[in-house]
Amino acid sequence: MTPDDPIAGPPGGTLADLARRIQARRDAPPESSWTAALLARGPEVCARKFAEEAVEAVIEAIKGDPDRLTAEAADVLYHLLVMCAARGVDLARIEAELARRAGQSGIAEKAARGASS
Repeated sequence: MTPDDPIAGPPGGTLADLARRIQARRDAPPESSWTAALLARGPEVCARKFAEEAVEAVIEAIKGDPDRLTAEAADVLYHLLVMCAARGVDLARIEAELARRAGQSGIAEKAARGASS
């Protein structure tokens, strides 16, 4: 991560703070921050970077080092929000979907979607 990254940015460590910093960098010049550079490269690049970070988090989960998993999980959350921002999906929309699902069992929710796993 670079010093101007949202993860290393100004104080405020909530997902909402992170999402706001990502949105603030959407139209910034690519050379001004890692976030702006990722977004400028397009949604497909953002998705690939998210996938890479997710795999790294899985590897750390298997290895069992809580500190490394924590760091990778932070990267995953950051890259998830960047990927979503690249497609115009903001945190409020994700939170609304989570709220819609609240109170419904995961088994029932998956069955309603026709999910097999």
